[in-house]
Amino acid sequence: MKALLQEISGCSICKAHLPLGPNPVVSGSLTAKIVIIGQAPGTKVHRSGIPWDDASGKQLRKWMNVSDEVFYDESKIAIMPMGFCYPGKGKSGDLPPRPECAPQWHDLLLQQMPELELFILIGQYAQAHYLGKQRKKNLTDTVKTYQEYLPNYFPLPHPSPRNRFWLSKNPWFEVEVVPRLQAKVLECV
Repeated sequence: MKALLQEISGCSICKAHLPLGPNPVVSGSLTAKIVIIGQAPGTKVHRSGIPWDDASGKQLRKWMNVSDEVFYDESKIAIMPMGFCYPGKGKSGDLPPRPECAPQWHDLLLQQMPELELFILIGQYAQAHYLGKQRKKNLTDTVKTYQEYLPNYFPLPHPSPRNRFWLSKNPWFEVEVVPRLQAKVLECV
């Protein structure tokens, strides 16, 4: 696992498309029970090199009901975004994760994590990749029917402050889904 993570840290397959250059942000271990699969790091995480080191991460830890110590304990929780590097800015936020990353690295990483019990799939890119045709017509319906994907997959919206509107429009999420997420995470850590 260490050798693979070292190889990933030197990855430059999409370097020409990265406005801030490559800085892969990923973590994991042979004993991890949970893997968090989101989109791609933002600029703050790109600078710090610490996954989910921003307001979105703070919200995600709150949803999961875990401390920073547990969240960043690689022996328990792996972090493997769809794109490991900051993809750049788009019209309404960051660009989608680079398409080269997940096909290049995800299977190799997952082979090194045989203890995984729970895949937390954050946002449409992770859900499209891992749920495929099983996902619903949109993210809201996929998250609303999260029970269909258990025990292995748990789809979530992105915890970004930009998603305040979605959260206010879907109050069932924090009432029904978040407590189930917390219980599932507690089973694994």
